[in-house]
Amino acid sequence: MSAFAPTSASAGTGADHSFFTGGMAALAGLMFGLDIGVISGALQFIGTAFHASDTAKEWIVSSMMFGAALGALAAGVLSYRLGRKVSLILGAILFVAGSLFCAFSWSISSLIVARIVLGLAIGIATFTAPLYISEIAPPEKRGSMISTYQLMITIGILAAFISDTLLAYTGAWRWMLGIVAVPGVLFLLGVLRLPNSPRWLMMRGRKREAQDVLHTLRGNDRVVEAEVRDIEEQLRRPQVGLQLFRGNPNFRRSVFLGIALQVIQQLTGINVVMYYAPRIFEAAGFHGHAQLWGTAIVGLVNVLATLLAIGVVDRLGRRPVLLAGFATMTVGMGVLGFLLHIGTHTLGMQLFAVAMLLVFIIGFATSAGPLIWVLCSEVQPTKGRDFGIAASTLTNWVANFIVGLTFLSMLHSFGDGVTFGIYAAFNFAFLFFTFFMVPETKGISLEKIEANLMEGKPLRNIGV
Repeated sequence: MSAFAPTSASAGTGADHSFFTGGMAALAGLMFGLDIGVISGALQFIGTAFHASDTAKEWIVSSMMFGAALGALAAGVLSYRLGRKVSLILGAILFVAGSLFCAFSWSISSLIVARIVLGLAIGIATFTAPLYISEIAPPEKRGSMISTYQLMITIGILAAFISDTLLAYTGAWRWMLGIVAVPGVLFLLGVLRLPNSPRWLMMRGRKREAQDVLHTLRGNDRVVEAEVRDIEEQLRRPQVGLQLFRGNPNFRRSVFLGIALQVIQQLTGINVVMYYAPRIFEAAGFHGHAQLWGTAIVGLVNVLATLLAIGVVDRLGRRPVLLAGFATMTVGMGVLGFLLHIGTHTLGMQLFAVAMLLVFIIGFATSAGPLIWVLCSEVQPTKGRDFGIAASTLTNWVANFIVGLTFLSMLHSFGDGVTFGIYAAFNFAFLFFTFFMVPETKGISLEKIEANLMEGKPLRNIGV
């Protein structure tokens, strides 16, 4: 019998359970955000302590993404064989271990290894948490619940930026890196209480347990019965994972769409800002602690804009929000690049450059930030969902690794203005990709999306 046994809960109580359960899983995003944000403020002090060159700094930053790529690869197998819950528990343990390892690192090499351990945790979490949330969420709330995961990422980034700024006055970079272990322990304690995914339980032949979980999450017998029937129908397909990818061209389309969306998310330039924000503020003419406080403002705007996205993602739809977001990012990044090219010689120009950076942040946080994860979890069929999301998550981290490893080199080779102009051009191109290729999935069940995909409908129409 499941620990989440059926009760006489009303539909409202079921919704409360769904949001609580999804919220606990979304704490994986908080840990992810902390580890993204913490390095930006610590990097300058690490460079001084270890006499690190820009190339060494790029490797310190990007090594975490290399580990995340490995973690995403492993997560596909772990999530299928051991379950979503066990995968999240393993990720939480690695978060704590990696954070402490970073704090006690004694050289550039040891810090890179420690960051790879953190990356493993992040790779597992970024694969498993959106997948888990998509499988426990009711269809009409799925977008906002998965977007909560992105909100937690932004809160983690903001918390790391503020922590870095306060600790920067004493240069305590080891505390900047090690303090992340504290919420890591809390995250571990939380995920231990999560139920298993009902879809995963059905895949493993544990129907009774799946029904128990769904009764608690939905609080409505008819809804539970219908959902169990839908899951059973989808599970009758004989192929899984790689076999389905090889044998079914329609599944290959959804996998390639997920891969493309994750490349797009990274090429917006968002993690350039998150990893190297103090360096960007330096290029705009700010110095000293002003760079770190400016970075904290970036984190705050990121959180507020993501809150806005959660309020509209299940009302306005995926496509309109993405199109508006890419247009906004094109303007923000393009104008910022132009200002850095001509030089920010006055305070007014410096502040205008910051405003354009914040415009870019708002564009990302209200669109590509949450919605890429939403879409990648929605477009994969049940029998191939682990494989499809593993492929797209791995792609995210490979692209992230490349972006983190090349940004400082691009600045040296092309200059600030041209580098940001390149990212503006990417965002402009993504408008056309979204218009012609991205489906509208608002309010559509995962089973309906899968049926449309397998019927061979154009990708743009699989949510119709």
